[in-house]
Amino acid sequence: MRKVLIVSPHFAPINAPDMQRVRLALPHLRAFGWEPVVLAVAPELVEGGVRDELLEKTYPADVRIVRTGGMSAKWTRRFRIGSLWLRCGRALRAAGDRLLRDEPFDLVFFSTTQFDAFTLGPRWKRRFGVPYLLDYQDPWFTDYYSRTGKRPPGGRLKFAFAQWRARRREPLVLREAARIIAVSPAYGAQLACAYPGFDAARVHVLPFGASEHDLELARTHAPRVPLVPCGDGCFHHVYTGRGGADMARSLTALFRAFRHYKDSHPEKAERMRFHFIGTDYAPPPLGRESVMPIARAEGVETHVHEHCRRVSYFDALHYLVNADALLAVGSDDPSYSASKIFPYVLARRPALLVFHHKSPVLAFAERIHCGVRVGLQDAGSIDEAASDILHRWFVTGGLHSAPISASDSCSEFGALAMTRTLADHFDVASSS
Repeated sequence: MRKVLIVSPHFAPINAPDMQRVRLALPHLRAFGWEPVVLAVAPELVEGGVRDELLEKTYPADVRIVRTGGMSAKWTRRFRIGSLWLRCGRALRAAGDRLLRDEPFDLVFFSTTQFDAFTLGPRWKRRFGVPYLLDYQDPWFTDYYSRTGKRPPGGRLKFAFAQWRARRREPLVLREAARIIAVSPAYGAQLACAYPGFDAARVHVLPFGASEHDLELARTHAPRVPLVPCGDGCFHHVYTGRGGADMARSLTALFRAFRHYKDSHPEKAERMRFHFIGTDYAPPPLGRESVMPIARAEGVETHVHEHCRRVSYFDALHYLVNADALLAVGSDDPSYSASKIFPYVLARRPALLVFHHKSPVLAFAERIHCGVRVGLQDAGSIDEAASDILHRWFVTGGLHSAPISASDSCSEFGALAMTRTLADHFDVASSS
């Protein structure tokens, strides 16, 4: 049995999107010949992290999880420092040094959006001779905010500093990597554009998976304080996940369509409700609304509820499987690949998907005939998209359409299939 050190700073019981690939893979890696050891930051040090103890019941109890320390954000915030890496990166590095010095490992796998952790790959390869594999769940360096003029997360000054560091560090990390995987097919081309000489073909696309077992647990789970009413006679649309300025066009098209529906079908529209849950990653009280301002601008705010704070993973799944219909609104960035599409499919509810027309999400959804799909053009009119949503979703009854139901159609993106492909990449990377 070969051994892989998996670096996932945000790990269960913290509900963080960037640890889901690792969590889903852990039950299956041994079947493909890999013994995992997970290196993570202690959950109490993840600022604003939402704990979900059920997450720890979804992978084998005997998988070894090594937790590291660091500085608490309650002390560093007075110096305006919240970054997990700046607070805990040194402890994570020291723990990895000890593990690789004292135990034989065949591979290191970085699966996180804490991209500074990637810089440990060249260090450990040089010191201990262990190859490493990178998992790009988001771009590390991106020109999206400079290109669009939108406000970046954390503000322009902090973001500019982070991007300056990325441009200095990413080339070496990429050059030394034995293998690179990514959730979006656009990332390889983006890296080749940012770094002349980098071969886009080195990036292998591997979408996130989903677990039927997670959805089974969600159907028997009940949130302590429900955010979506049940049995009130209303028709509840549910969206779970982040918001942001890059989703403004999708949201505007949705709410404008609903406003027109209110004008033409006031009695039916009166029963409609739209719930957006967990839209801001920032810890309380720093979270800000990104959905309600658009709902107010379109005059439909009385039908919309935004819960900015993150909720537990199984609370979110509970809302999905019990919703009357699901909403998936996407970024105006064509490379955006929302991992939520896979649980959405397994929830088996009617779904409306509004994404950039080149988004890999729409391509995947079309292939499996999932939901009502609306693509936003780069320079296309929002009114055109709103008209499409109005007629296909509200007027002609797409919101009552049957979702895909055959579990066989979901097997290709299940956790087992994802892990099988991931293990193949492990095999290649470890032998390089």
